[in-house]
Amino acid sequence: MSRKTERVNDLLREEISNMVREELRDPRMLGLVSITRVDVSPDLRRASAYVSVFGTDEERDSTMTALRNARTFVRRELSRRLNLRYTPDVTFVSDSSIADAQRLTDVMRQTAEERGEAL
Repeated sequence: MSRKTERVNDLLREEISNMVREELRDPRMLGLVSITRVDVSPDLRRASAYVSVFGTDEERDSTMTALRNARTFVRRELSRRLNLRYTPDVTFVSDSSIADAQRLTDVMRQTAEERGEAL
């Protein structure tokens, strides 16, 4: 991955995170939402934003639906805010890495408690 692509990934992640946190007011946005990473294509025309939702499966599904419906708003805002030749078309992808890490931590804590050890 080139240095420019990495910079664009970081910039997009920061801007999309700000939009999700401060501007998207969809009642379907439930749970704690975090943009974990953004991967932009080499031609900078498409981007995948990985979204982690801390909550139930229903909350995750509802939030992902809201984000998919907000794609045009996100792209329009990115084009307004960023000075890029091409504004990437953003696709939101569900990322379960934070939930997986939490489940692993819970299992480790439970195992330690059963052994009488402190974690």
